[in-house]
This record gives sequence, C-alpha cells and structure tokens, in this order.
Amino acid sequence: MYLLVTYDMDTKTKAGEKRLRKIAKLCKSYGQRVQKSVFECNVSKVNYEKFRHSLLDLIHFEKDGLRIYHLHGDPKDFVEEHGKGRSIDFEKPLVL
Repeated sequence: MYLLVTYDMDTKTKAGEKRLRKIAKLCKSYGQRVQKSVFECNVSKVNYEKFRHSLLDLIHFEKDGLRIYHLHGDPKDFVEEHGKGRSIDFEKPLVL
C-alpha cells in the first residue's frame, strides 16, 4: 500500500517542536522523506494500521494537521520527479 503522508505541526512551543521531531522520526521509519514534511511510504495493511494509530497518537488535534493520501497502482504511474533528490524504488534492493 503506497501512501503519501504530510503534516503541519504547530511549533510555537517546545511541546510542538517535540511532536514535530517524533512524527518525522516515525514517518522516516515507514518510508522516505521527499520534502520537509512529506513522506512516501510503502506499507502492508497490518503496518498501515499500526502506523496510522501511531501518527494519530502523536498529533495535537486542535493545533496540528495530518494528511494521509492512499496512492493506488504502480508509483511510476502517479509520481513524476524533477530536480534534486531522487526517491528510492521500494521494489528494488536497498543495499547492493
């Protein structure tokens, strides 16, 4: 299951900065950062439920924003890349 996860955290307080670091670390453990607050993830259905619940546990619903986009099909059909930073092909080995 391919996902695009975006978030906007209220970082006016130390608690908000801490939430930002935690959510970025969590997203990085499930996918790859493609922009500062945007991650591409490829997870199983079981891992998706764990990931989603962990994300929801971290955000402050009145102050933060979180979006999870479900992308269907082959990523080559819906991702167009330009400029610096190339994404990882989840279908190929990560270590050669």
